Amino acid sequence: MIITVIAAAEVTIAISVAAVVTLVVFLTTRELASAGRSRFSLRVARFASIGIVPLVMAFAAMVAVKIAETL
Repeated sequence: MIITVIAAAEVTIAISVAAVVTLVVFLTTRELASAGRSRFSLRVARFASIGIVPLVMAFAAMVAVKIAETL
């Protein structure tokens, strides 16, 4: 039983880290692409924006869970 809890916690941490890193990559890509004025740059910025909203929601959920654990 305890091994299952530890394994689940490690998987949760790995998924959380992956989500935060992906969010940072998408935000950076969008900012850099929106600085350009070519059609390709604007497409890349729009493409990166698609993934940002769900990742921000996941990040907000992770923060809420951590705050709830602390309280």
